[in-house]
Amino acid sequence: MAKKLVTIVALCIMMVFGGVLLYADDQVTTLTSSHAFPVYIDPAVGSTFECYRAIVNLYDTLVHPDLEGKPEPHVAETWEASNDGTVWTFQLRQGIPFHDGHELTAEDVKYSIDRMLTIGEGPAHLFLGVIKDVEVVDDYMVRIYLTQSFGPFLSILYKVPILNKEVVEANLKHPGSYGEKGDYGKDFLNYNDAGSGAYKVKEISLGAYLLFERFSDYWGYVAPNAPDQIRMIASTDPTIIRTMMSRRELEISDQWQSIESLTALDNIEGIDIAAYGAGGMFYYMIHTRKPPTDDVHVRKALAWATDYKTLVSKIYPGYTQARGPIPQNLLGYDPNVFQYQFDLDKALEELKKSGYYEDLDEHIIEIHWISEVPAEEKVALLLQATWAQIGIHAEVVRDPWLSVMEYMATEETSPHLVPMFITAEYPDAGSLLDSKYGSDSASTWDQNEWLLDPKYDRMLEEALAIVDQSERAERYSELQDYIIDLCPTLFLCDDIETHAYQSYYVDWPAAKGEAVPVIGYNFEVRFIEVYPEKRKELL
Repeated sequence: MAKKLVTIVALCIMMVFGGVLLYADDQVTTLTSSHAFPVYIDPAVGSTFECYRAIVNLYDTLVHPDLEGKPEPHVAETWEASNDGTVWTFQLRQGIPFHDGHELTAEDVKYSIDRMLTIGEGPAHLFLGVIKDVEVVDDYMVRIYLTQSFGPFLSILYKVPILNKEVVEANLKHPGSYGEKGDYGKDFLNYNDAGSGAYKVKEISLGAYLLFERFSDYWGYVAPNAPDQIRMIASTDPTIIRTMMSRRELEISDQWQSIESLTALDNIEGIDIAAYGAGGMFYYMIHTRKPPTDDVHVRKALAWATDYKTLVSKIYPGYTQARGPIPQNLLGYDPNVFQYQFDLDKALEELKKSGYYEDLDEHIIEIHWISEVPAEEKVALLLQATWAQIGIHAEVVRDPWLSVMEYMATEETSPHLVPMFITAEYPDAGSLLDSKYGSDSASTWDQNEWLLDPKYDRMLEEALAIVDQSERAERYSELQDYIIDLCPTLFLCDDIETHAYQSYYVDWPAAKGEAVPVIGYNFEVRFIEVYPEKRKELL
């Protein structure tokens, strides 16, 4: 208890001396939310839930998702595609100011895409091999050439925030990894933004907090009572979250709180729980190239020996058991795909087919879980207990998020099993079929499976090239069957994001069922309203 109290005091001191004293000025409204850090705000680097939640507030994109995830005009007023779907021409809105006052033009769009592809991190895997070239036609027209047609192309453009070329170029550091571009502005964009979004960076303490303020000249819609500031703090500790929410110093909690923590928060006056599906799933990713999980029969044994009913009734109540690799609310989900159930007899039958059955005692399977997500320990212990019943020896390993990301960067250091909540980067089954199993994403945190399957890559490429949604969905079904047969993952449950929030004085569209099935966009704060007078009533 003493340790937790010290942590709370330390957090409060950090906030005050970091220059972000909560609600110090009654004239400034602030929306504070908790998150698992680190948060990288460089659009070419950030790739987690938290990163995208920051980026969507700082930057604009050519198109913007509606409530169904479909693209609608944003920076691009209109667009057209060639008959073969390989050339896309976008007419840009005139007069959009960046945060430094310069106007956004087609040159900035080209620069942002070129930079992302060159750096090759973050969302770049969506575009590598897809975009061939970008042409500036004039100040307000940009043309993008694809290597071949790509059905969900407009939707992946949600992942191309537009940078102010002039600002980035003025802040290159030399020497760097990118030749004449030095570090390509990566150091600068750790602490600053170069965007045109509704909010801009005011102050950053890496690993502690981010503070954004409203951009008064924002060109797009901003709700009348949208907050003046956004504060993202680095904590998922349930005691800290409960203390801050009860003191009305935290408006929206992180999504990693346990059921017990959420129940306690829900019992506080003026606080409710927001729960919505956002196109994601809870996976336990299995390393397919590391003994003994390199044997498909071992992997299938693990799948049959997983107690899904207990998982969704006790650990994640209200969730639905997953059916295959795609959540049920994404275009291309196949409701007829095979679904594993808890069956120890079938698990043992598969295990006996494996090449490791005779010497199981010589192999210990490591089940990792992420320390910032306490409920994952319960899942890991459940797996360990049921697998022991068929003779599989498993060790449960606790790791902080930063360590997990480091492990998963290489095939050699990736663990046997790692849990991950993953949301589609665009509202189409192709997003997860690519990020989870495509070879280009094998070194990212999306994929601990290390599938590296050329046949699968070819099938995926062919499916993504299909413009017609119905035909593309048929190909997606084939890919889902292919993955099920390889069993590289435990498909646990469709993700329901749950957050405690101050319902009495915060009007949050996602909490009312107006959720966007695209990662990050439910925290686009220009649509969230905060009422400080109502907050005072609770103090």
